[in-house]
Amino acid sequence: MKKIEIDDELYQYIASNTQSIGESASQILRRLLNLNSVAQPAEEPVQAAEPAAEPEVEPQQTVVSNETSGNVFDILNKEELAMQKGVVGRFLFILAAFHRSHKADFHKVLEIKGRDRIYFSTSKAALLESGSSTNPKNIADSQYWVMTNSNTTRKKMMLHEVALILGYSAQHAETIRDYL
Repeated sequence: MKKIEIDDELYQYIASNTQSIGESASQILRRLLNLNSVAQPAEEPVQAAEPAAEPEVEPQQTVVSNETSGNVFDILNKEELAMQKGVVGRFLFILAAFHRSHKADFHKVLEIKGRDRIYFSTSKAALLESGSSTNPKNIADSQYWVMTNSNTTRKKMMLHEVALILGYSAQHAETIRDYL
């Protein structure tokens, strides 16, 4: 594997195009440049698994799975979203909208985790125990808590993963991510 230096603006562009937690810069660039068919280097085992992971996402063309009770796009109001205080406010507002429209399936978000910490829990204490400075916040009108001290890119990835795990297509998940 080769290492290259890039300027901050290019790094931010690559990071802003992250679609899933743990996606490497090489995976992002391959996707953006449509190079997924290029042979993967042997020392990058994570990338070798990438083609197998994509078919799981693509066939998911229905907006919402049959087990869900609604569609987040029906209750997300862009004007109300714009009135939220900062990125954390918008993040919590979107998560609350997901919870309202998918109460029966919202427990699935508990599966979304980082390498060393959990992102969602049913208790503030569990998030506090998972790492330092997690800054847990309650998702409005729910029993769920979310870690909020991550950067905006990580929050966007979390929203993307929530959308996918609740049955939205990859395209709709990207739309949700861009609301942040």
